[in-house]
Amino acid sequence: MTIAVIGTGLIGGSLILALRKRKFAGRIIGVENNLQHRNIALLSGMIDEADTLESAVDKSDMIILCAPVDVNCALLPRILDRIEGSSKIVTDMGSTKADMAEASKNHPARGRYVAVHPMAGTEYSGPLAAIGKLFDYKIVIICDAGLSDPDALETTEKMLTSLNMRITYMDSAMHDIHVAYISHISHITSFSLALCVLEKEQEEENIMTLAGGGFESTVRLAKSSGETWAPIFTENAEYILEVIDTYIEKMKLFRSLIAYRDKEGLKELMDEANKIQKILN
Repeated sequence: MTIAVIGTGLIGGSLILALRKRKFAGRIIGVENNLQHRNIALLSGMIDEADTLESAVDKSDMIILCAPVDVNCALLPRILDRIEGSSKIVTDMGSTKADMAEASKNHPARGRYVAVHPMAGTEYSGPLAAIGKLFDYKIVIICDAGLSDPDALETTEKMLTSLNMRITYMDSAMHDIHVAYISHISHITSFSLALCVLEKEQEEENIMTLAGGGFESTVRLAKSSGETWAPIFTENAEYILEVIDTYIEKMKLFRSLIAYRDKEGLKELMDEANKIQKILN
Protein backbone atom coordinates (compact mmCIF):
# COMPACT_ATOMS: atom_id res chain seq x y z
CA MET A 1 0.00 0.00 0.00
CA THR A 2 1.20 3.49 -0.85
CA ILE A 3 0.24 6.08 1.75
CA ALA A 4 0.34 9.87 1.50
CA VAL A 5 0.75 11.70 4.80
CA ILE A 6 -0.23 15.35 4.72
CA GLY A 7 1.86 17.03 7.40
CA THR A 8 5.03 15.48 8.79
CA GLY A 9 5.03 16.98 12.29
CA LEU A 10 4.67 15.14 15.59
CA ILE A 11 1.53 13.19 14.66
CA GLY A 12 2.30 12.68 10.98
CA GLY A 13 5.93 11.83 11.65
CA SER A 14 5.10 9.42 14.46
CA LEU A 15 2.49 7.78 12.27
CA ILE A 16 4.99 7.36 9.44
CA LEU A 17 7.58 5.76 11.74
CA ALA A 18 5.01 3.35 13.16
CA LEU A 19 3.46 2.39 9.81
CA ARG A 20 6.87 1.74 8.32
CA LYS A 21 8.01 -0.36 11.29
CA ARG A 22 4.77 -2.38 11.31
CA LYS A 23 5.10 -2.82 7.52
CA PHE A 24 1.58 -1.54 6.92
CA ALA A 25 2.84 0.80 4.21
CA GLY A 26 5.08 -0.18 1.31
CA ARG A 27 5.76 3.40 0.25
CA ILE A 28 5.14 6.69 2.05
CA ILE A 29 4.80 10.04 0.31
CA GLY A 30 5.01 13.22 2.37
CA VAL A 31 3.20 16.46 1.63
CA GLU A 32 4.69 19.28 3.67
CA ASN A 33 4.63 23.06 3.12
CA ASN A 34 7.25 23.74 5.79
CA LEU A 35 10.56 23.50 3.90
CA GLN A 36 12.58 22.63 6.99
CA HIS A 37 10.17 19.88 8.00
CA ARG A 38 10.11 18.53 4.47
CA ASN A 39 13.90 18.40 4.27
CA ILE A 40 14.19 16.67 7.65
CA ALA A 41 11.58 14.09 6.64
CA LEU A 42 13.40 13.40 3.37
CA LEU A 43 16.98 13.38 4.64
CA SER A 44 16.14 11.19 7.63
CA GLY A 45 14.43 8.65 5.39
CA MET A 46 11.12 9.19 7.18
CA ILE A 47 9.38 9.54 3.83
CA ASP A 48 10.29 7.96 0.48
CA GLU A 49 9.49 11.13 -1.44
CA ALA A 50 7.96 14.57 -1.05
CA ASP A 51 5.32 15.70 -3.50
CA THR A 52 2.47 18.11 -4.11
CA LEU A 53 -0.94 17.34 -2.67
CA GLU A 54 -2.54 16.51 -6.02
CA SER A 55 0.28 14.26 -7.19
CA ALA A 56 0.51 12.49 -3.83
CA VAL A 57 -3.23 11.81 -3.80
CA ASP A 58 -3.07 10.40 -7.34
CA LYS A 59 -0.21 8.05 -6.43
CA SER A 60 -1.62 6.79 -3.12
CA ASP A 61 -4.08 4.17 -1.92
CA MET A 62 -4.64 5.96 1.40
CA ILE A 63 -4.33 9.66 2.23
CA ILE A 64 -3.91 10.65 5.89
CA LEU A 65 -4.43 14.27 6.94
CA CYS A 66 -2.08 15.22 9.81
CA ALA A 67 -2.02 18.99 9.35
CA PRO A 68 -3.61 21.55 11.73
CA VAL A 69 -7.37 20.96 11.95
CA ASP A 70 -8.35 24.03 9.93
CA VAL A 71 -6.04 22.94 7.12
CA ASN A 72 -7.44 19.40 7.25
CA CYS A 73 -10.95 20.82 6.99
CA ALA A 74 -10.06 22.94 3.96
CA LEU A 75 -8.25 20.08 2.19
CA LEU A 76 -10.82 17.33 2.77
CA PRO A 77 -13.37 18.40 0.09
CA ARG A 78 -10.55 18.90 -2.44
CA ILE A 79 -9.23 15.41 -1.78
CA LEU A 80 -12.70 13.87 -1.94
CA ASP A 81 -13.26 15.60 -5.28
CA ARG A 82 -10.05 14.06 -6.58
CA ILE A 83 -10.66 10.50 -5.36
CA GLU A 84 -14.35 10.32 -6.29
CA GLY A 85 -15.12 7.08 -8.11
CA SER A 86 -11.95 5.35 -6.92
CA SER A 87 -11.19 2.89 -4.12
CA LYS A 88 -8.83 5.35 -2.41
CA ILE A 89 -9.33 6.10 1.28
CA VAL A 90 -8.86 9.40 3.09
CA THR A 91 -8.66 9.72 6.86
CA ASP A 92 -7.47 12.35 9.31
CA MET A 93 -5.84 12.49 12.73
CA GLY A 94 -7.36 15.78 13.89
CA SER A 95 -8.59 16.70 17.35
CA THR A 96 -11.93 18.14 16.17
CA LYS A 97 -14.50 16.38 14.03
CA ALA A 98 -17.77 18.36 13.72
CA ASP A 99 -16.32 20.72 11.10
CA MET A 100 -14.81 17.80 9.21
CA ALA A 101 -18.24 16.15 9.21
CA GLU A 102 -19.78 19.33 7.84
CA ALA A 103 -17.06 19.73 5.19
CA SER A 104 -17.68 16.21 3.87
CA LYS A 105 -21.46 16.20 4.32
CA ASN A 106 -23.39 15.16 1.19
CA HIS A 107 -20.20 14.77 -0.84
CA PRO A 108 -20.54 11.94 -3.41
CA ALA A 109 -17.27 10.44 -2.13
CA ARG A 110 -18.15 10.80 1.58
CA GLY A 111 -17.98 7.03 2.03
CA ARG A 112 -14.26 7.03 1.24
CA TYR A 113 -13.56 9.21 4.30
CA VAL A 114 -12.99 7.76 7.79
CA ALA A 115 -12.79 10.28 10.65
CA VAL A 116 -10.13 9.31 13.19
CA HIS A 117 -8.74 10.90 16.35
CA PRO A 118 -5.90 9.17 18.20
CA MET A 119 -5.74 10.25 21.85
CA ALA A 120 -1.98 10.58 21.72
CA GLY A 121 0.56 13.36 21.55
CA THR A 122 3.21 15.35 23.38
CA GLU A 123 3.89 19.05 23.95
CA TYR A 124 6.52 19.03 21.17
CA SER A 125 6.10 19.59 17.44
CA GLY A 126 7.84 18.96 14.14
CA PRO A 127 9.31 15.78 12.58
CA LEU A 128 12.21 15.72 15.06
CA ALA A 129 9.61 15.22 17.82
CA ALA A 130 8.22 12.08 16.15
CA ILE A 131 8.02 8.96 18.33
CA GLY A 132 7.71 5.52 16.78
CA LYS A 133 5.61 4.11 19.64
CA LEU A 134 3.49 7.22 20.26
CA PHE A 135 0.24 5.40 19.47
CA ASP A 136 0.88 2.10 21.23
CA TYR A 137 -1.98 1.11 23.56
CA LYS A 138 -3.66 4.50 23.25
CA ILE A 139 -7.38 5.05 22.65
CA VAL A 140 -8.36 6.01 19.11
CA ILE A 141 -11.82 7.31 18.23
CA ILE A 142 -13.52 6.65 14.91
CA CYS A 143 -16.35 9.12 14.36
CA ASP A 144 -19.51 8.61 12.32
CA ALA A 145 -18.37 5.13 11.27
CA GLY A 146 -21.73 4.40 9.64
CA LEU A 147 -21.09 7.09 7.01
CA SER A 148 -17.90 5.39 5.79
CA ASP A 149 -17.89 2.63 3.17
CA PRO A 150 -17.37 -0.79 4.83
CA ASP A 151 -14.09 -1.47 2.99
CA ALA A 152 -12.70 1.98 3.84
CA LEU A 153 -13.62 1.50 7.48
CA GLU A 154 -12.16 -2.01 7.59
CA THR A 155 -8.82 -0.92 6.10
CA THR A 156 -8.59 2.02 8.49
CA GLU A 157 -9.36 -0.25 11.43
CA LYS A 158 -6.60 -2.62 10.29
CA MET A 159 -4.18 0.29 10.17
CA LEU A 160 -5.11 1.41 13.70
CA THR A 161 -4.88 -2.16 14.98
CA SER A 162 -1.40 -2.43 13.49
CA LEU A 163 -0.49 0.59 15.63
CA ASN A 164 -1.63 -1.32 18.75
CA MET A 165 -4.43 1.19 19.36
CA ARG A 166 -7.71 0.53 21.16
CA ILE A 167 -10.58 1.54 18.89
CA THR A 168 -13.79 3.15 20.12
CA TYR A 169 -16.64 4.72 18.14
CA MET A 170 -18.43 8.01 18.63
CA ASP A 171 -20.66 10.58 16.97
CA SER A 172 -18.62 13.56 15.74
CA ALA A 173 -20.56 16.15 17.76
CA MET A 174 -20.29 14.13 20.98
CA HIS A 175 -16.61 13.63 20.27
CA ASP A 176 -16.01 17.38 20.17
CA ILE A 177 -17.88 17.88 23.45
CA HIS A 178 -15.87 15.18 25.21
CA VAL A 179 -12.45 16.31 23.98
CA ALA A 180 -13.25 19.88 24.99
CA TYR A 181 -13.52 18.65 28.59
CA ILE A 182 -10.70 16.11 28.72
CA SER A 183 -8.11 17.62 26.38
CA HIS A 184 -8.72 21.14 25.14
CA ILE A 185 -9.40 22.75 28.54
CA SER A 186 -6.18 21.20 29.89
CA HIS A 187 -4.18 23.05 27.28
CA ILE A 188 -6.01 26.33 27.86
CA THR A 189 -5.42 26.20 31.63
CA SER A 190 -1.76 25.32 31.07
CA PHE A 191 -1.29 28.24 28.67
CA SER A 192 -3.10 30.55 31.12
CA LEU A 193 -1.01 29.51 34.13
CA ALA A 194 2.20 29.96 32.13
CA LEU A 195 1.13 33.49 31.18
CA CYS A 196 0.32 34.29 34.83
CA VAL A 197 3.73 33.12 36.01
CA LEU A 198 5.58 34.85 33.17
CA GLU A 199 3.82 38.10 34.05
CA LYS A 200 4.76 37.73 37.72
CA GLU A 201 8.31 36.72 36.78
CA GLN A 202 8.82 40.19 35.32
CA GLU A 203 8.30 41.59 38.82
CA GLU A 204 10.03 38.88 40.81
CA GLU A 205 13.00 37.40 38.99
CA ASN A 206 13.47 34.49 41.39
CA ILE A 207 9.95 33.03 41.15
CA MET A 208 11.06 30.32 38.71
CA THR A 209 13.72 29.07 41.13
CA LEU A 210 10.86 27.78 43.28
CA ALA A 211 9.25 25.82 40.45
CA GLY A 212 8.96 22.15 41.36
CA GLY A 213 7.54 19.01 39.80
CA GLY A 214 3.93 20.02 40.35
CA PHE A 215 4.38 23.29 38.49
CA GLU A 216 6.33 21.65 35.68
CA SER A 217 3.68 18.98 35.13
CA THR A 218 0.89 21.59 35.19
CA VAL A 219 2.49 23.91 32.61
CA ARG A 220 4.01 21.16 30.45
CA LEU A 221 1.26 21.58 27.87
CA ALA A 222 2.05 25.30 27.58
CA LYS A 223 5.02 24.25 25.44
CA SER A 224 2.56 23.02 22.79
CA SER A 225 2.58 24.68 19.38
CA GLY A 226 0.23 27.61 18.88
CA GLU A 227 0.10 26.72 15.19
CA THR A 228 -1.54 23.45 16.16
CA TRP A 229 -3.73 24.56 19.05
CA ALA A 230 -5.12 27.93 17.93
CA PRO A 231 -7.10 26.23 15.11
CA ILE A 232 -8.33 23.55 17.53
CA PHE A 233 -9.65 26.20 19.93
CA THR A 234 -11.44 28.10 17.16
CA GLU A 235 -12.79 25.00 15.40
CA ASN A 236 -14.24 23.69 18.69
CA ALA A 237 -15.11 27.12 20.09
CA GLU A 238 -18.75 26.36 20.98
CA TYR A 239 -17.92 23.53 23.35
CA ILE A 240 -14.66 25.00 24.64
CA LEU A 241 -16.45 28.20 25.70
CA GLU A 242 -18.94 26.05 27.62
CA VAL A 243 -16.07 24.29 29.40
CA ILE A 244 -14.29 27.58 30.16
CA ASP A 245 -17.45 29.00 31.73
CA THR A 246 -17.79 25.91 33.92
CA TYR A 247 -14.10 26.09 34.84
CA ILE A 248 -14.41 29.77 35.79
CA GLU A 249 -17.37 28.92 38.06
CA LYS A 250 -15.23 26.35 39.90
CA MET A 251 -12.35 28.81 40.19
CA LYS A 252 -14.70 31.41 41.64
CA LEU A 253 -15.94 28.85 44.16
CA PHE A 254 -12.38 28.14 45.26
CA ARG A 255 -11.70 31.87 45.43
CA SER A 256 -14.75 32.47 47.62
CA LEU A 257 -13.87 29.67 50.05
CA ILE A 258 -10.27 30.85 50.27
CA ALA A 259 -11.36 34.46 50.80
CA TYR A 260 -13.53 33.35 53.74
CA ARG A 261 -10.71 31.12 55.09
CA ASP A 262 -13.21 28.24 54.94
CA LYS A 263 -10.97 25.22 55.50
CA GLU A 264 -13.85 22.77 55.84
CA GLY A 265 -15.47 24.02 52.65
CA LEU A 266 -12.18 23.74 50.78
CA LYS A 267 -11.60 20.24 52.12
CA GLU A 268 -15.06 19.13 51.01
CA LEU A 269 -14.48 20.61 47.56
CA MET A 270 -11.13 18.87 47.19
CA ASP A 271 -12.54 15.59 48.52
CA GLU A 272 -15.16 15.82 45.78
CA ALA A 273 -12.43 16.48 43.20
CA ASN A 274 -10.47 13.45 44.47
CA LYS A 275 -13.21 11.22 43.08
CA ILE A 276 -11.62 11.67 39.64
CA GLN A 277 -9.12 9.02 40.78
CA LYS A 278 -11.81 6.33 40.50
CA ILE A 279 -12.38 7.25 36.86
CA LEU A 280 -8.72 7.57 35.91
CA ASN A 281 -7.78 4.33 37.62
